[in-house]
Amino acid sequence: MTTRIPAKTRQAAQRLRREQTPFERKLWPHLKQLKISHGLHFRRQAPIGPYIADFVCFARKLIIELDGESHVGEASNAHDAARDAFFMQQDFRVLRFPNRAVGNDAASVVETVLNEVLS
Repeated sequence: MTTRIPAKTRQAAQRLRREQTPFERKLWPHLKQLKISHGLHFRRQAPIGPYIADFVCFARKLIIELDGESHVGEASNAHDAARDAFFMQQDFRVLRFPNRAVGNDAASVVETVLNEVLS
């Protein structure tokens, strides 16, 4: 099978799926439930070009990014801005949530996602 995703990126995505953060593990069942309740299929740790999106619904062109401690600081902000710009060039919308939002109330995060998708 040929793919435009570099092998290194695919392997990194596979590793990230195996080694989810606690916040990704908490949100993932809620996003899977959206397939049953609303027909929205999300993938986790999905390679898109040179980047790996935390969660993506390709049908709705929506990416969900969870931001933890590694997203603090000027260098991280610049990297996140470059990622978001690339995703937007590919016609994706990007929703970013801090880990604490998922930790405190994952249902509210999912409600925000649904509002974005259904609007």
